[in-house]
Amino acid sequence: MGVKCKAVLVTSFINRKGILNMEDYNALAQKLQEKIAAVGPLDKGAMEKARARVDILTKPPGSLGRMEELAVQLAGIYGDLFPVDSRKRVVVMAADHGVTAEGVSAYPSEVTAQMVANFTAGGAAINVLGRQGNVEVVVVDIGVKVDTDLPGVKKVRIKSGTDNFRSQAAMSGNEALQALLTGIECAEEAAADGIKVLATGEMGIGNTTASSALMAALTGYAVSLVVGRGTGLDDQKLRHKQQVVEEALARHGLSEGVNEPVDALSKVGGLEIAALAGLIIGAAAVRIPLVVDGFISSTAALVAVKICPAAYSYLVPSHLSSESGHALLMDYLNLKPYINMGMRLGEGTGAVLAMHLVEAAARVTKEMATFQDAGVSTKAEDHSLSEPKGER
Repeated sequence: MGVKCKAVLVTSFINRKGILNMEDYNALAQKLQEKIAAVGPLDKGAMEKARARVDILTKPPGSLGRMEELAVQLAGIYGDLFPVDSRKRVVVMAADHGVTAEGVSAYPSEVTAQMVANFTAGGAAINVLGRQGNVEVVVVDIGVKVDTDLPGVKKVRIKSGTDNFRSQAAMSGNEALQALLTGIECAEEAAADGIKVLATGEMGIGNTTASSALMAALTGYAVSLVVGRGTGLDDQKLRHKQQVVEEALARHGLSEGVNEPVDALSKVGGLEIAALAGLIIGAAAVRIPLVVDGFISSTAALVAVKICPAAYSYLVPSHLSSESGHALLMDYLNLKPYINMGMRLGEGTGAVLAMHLVEAAARVTKEMATFQDAGVSTKAEDHSLSEPKGER
């Protein structure tokens, strides 16, 4: 937290398989490093200002709990007290996964494109919650298997879904970097549009499998602890899913748990996960708080923080997913979600709900009266309570 990131990616794949073109790879890596270098620490002066303001509002100190901490964090990101009625956006990255050929999901891969169409029609849960919370929903086709030539979909498809990582790398190193940079560009576009709060959303049948594999590769947690039921697998299919992940990690030499993040991303990750990691880094670079959704989005946050540790300070953990690996991942990242409703839908739904808390923190900080403004005595000034009874 709070430190500039080191440039370490240019040579991360040298002498490794998976480079389509080394010259192109180095150019992409250099561009990524330039974006990483733009991520700086939070504004301590603004945080002190927010903390001082929160402490003189008409309430006992600390009585608004974590909302006070959130207000201080938001001020550090923004550089002043965070504005109210700020424009908010959830970016839903959509992509398919070749590993679905192994039967790791309860739903067919065709559902990814079908849900993208549902998003554009405004019929998904994220659309409903976005309308309720006045949050813009932007859908990005980063790697859907079939054509999504639909109005309102941002098409930046890098490839038509990842390859089956049980038998080969999910994507090349070049493609992983392209997806990361696409996510960064989405954050930069949001900043240019006047967006003040961003959230991660995703759609991709099979992405809990990729997220579990990435989490195991980057944390060292046992596969049995991080692989969950996803969209609703029974016990037999859950064991099969775990076996697929174990075999993939062994095949790609990722079983030790200490791996270079872009390498792991290219071998067992997903295009939408990579793009969300880029969105997080990009949001930090343009000083926008990033509200992280559930398990898949949190895995993207893990990748982002492994690449750029300074991005950590810009994360707002939204909710605790019921997917089995999420609690472990939150513990690993030392993040405490604000909401626990047993949700596991994805799409950015939990993050959009948590945006209400972001707005609440901003409003409380700016709109509550101080003790002085309201003419209310502070605890120290309330002599009727503070002075001892009896003879003077």
